[in-house]
Amino acid sequence: MIEFRLDPGSGVATYRQLTNQVRQALRLGILAPGDQLPTVREVVVQIAVNPNTVLKAYRELEREGLAQGRPGQGTFILRSLTSGSPADQERLRGRLGEWLREARDCGLDEAGIRALADSVLQEATGGVQDIA
Repeated sequence: MIEFRLDPGSGVATYRQLTNQVRQALRLGILAPGDQLPTVREVVVQIAVNPNTVLKAYRELEREGLAQGRPGQGTFILRSLTSGSPADQERLRGRLGEWLREARDCGLDEAGIRALADSVLQEATGGVQDIA
């Protein structure tokens, strides 16, 4: 099950952070169709947010066709966003880990690593990015 985390300094709305984390988990295969998201109550206890914020995030996921609320049962994932095989993702994850260690060894901090990765991604995609 996904465990949400908040970054209060990110400038990103709380509900958006929750939806982005679900999308990321779907892309990475951490969540799959049929999986249940934490209940609103569980999320409120876990990260101390207003229940309406969690409901807003879950409603957005429903509007996107990624999740479905079932009265009295919870919210369930409807479809995946994974691309590529799990083996390919694991291989790439390993190579990316090596690259990140090298970047740290070269003196880059997290902001520098993100800036470098974003610039390469922007060049590779011709400026078109799907960040959400």
